[in-house]
Amino acid sequence: MTGRFEGKRALVTGAAGGIGRSTVELLASQGAAVVGLDLVASNDVLACDVSDAGSVSTAVAAAVDRLGGLDVLVNVAGVDRFRRFEDLDLATWDLHLGVNLTGPMLMSHAALPHLRASRGNIVTIASIAGLRAQPYQAAYCASKAGVIALMKSLALELAADGIRVNTICPGGVETDLPTQAAAEHADSTLDWDLLMESAGARWGFMPPSDIADAVAYLASDAAASVNGAVLSVDRGTAC
Repeated sequence: MTGRFEGKRALVTGAAGGIGRSTVELLASQGAAVVGLDLVASNDVLACDVSDAGSVSTAVAAAVDRLGGLDVLVNVAGVDRFRRFEDLDLATWDLHLGVNLTGPMLMSHAALPHLRASRGNIVTIASIAGLRAQPYQAAYCASKAGVIALMKSLALELAADGIRVNTICPGGVETDLPTQAAAEHADSTLDWDLLMESAGARWGFMPPSDIADAVAYLASDAAASVNGAVLSVDRGTAC
């Protein structure tokens, strides 16, 4: 639907690749003015560590200044590391919670005054790992379950301000996230069949554009009555 985001201003984290990059491109193609955030700045992406309050505050202020306001926040940035629970150290636990849970909290908090002014909305990428167990991903599952609960809470609290808050739970997606996580354990004895089955690999991983399409729907006026939703895009994996 060309033009359905005409006049809208969007901010997308994790914008350098995967779901984030696909979302930036789709929203821009449909008329939105978009600023992306990622750890490393590039021509069209501002630097931001979403787990750091100071970095988030600076980046959101710069993005809003560039955009002239904000209508849509899309929380995509995430990390995933495979670990047997017995090998899960505190630093890896903190990394998952910092990026996957604290990150969307800090971003939503910093964006709130601007979204309140525009009666905008938030779309956050969680995972089917927040809905069902996955082996070797205790920290990832905990962080994604936490962000689902966080966004449902915000949906209730912010509805009076006209702000909608929705969450997407993808199954397996063709991004660098699982590839990099797997690369750490190329010679390990992890049960890869069990891991891939639980991650939704039975029917193959989806392209990031499938998730971007879901983001665009929830962020658009077509979803004006959708608030507090947790949308699984997973080819039925979490059923």
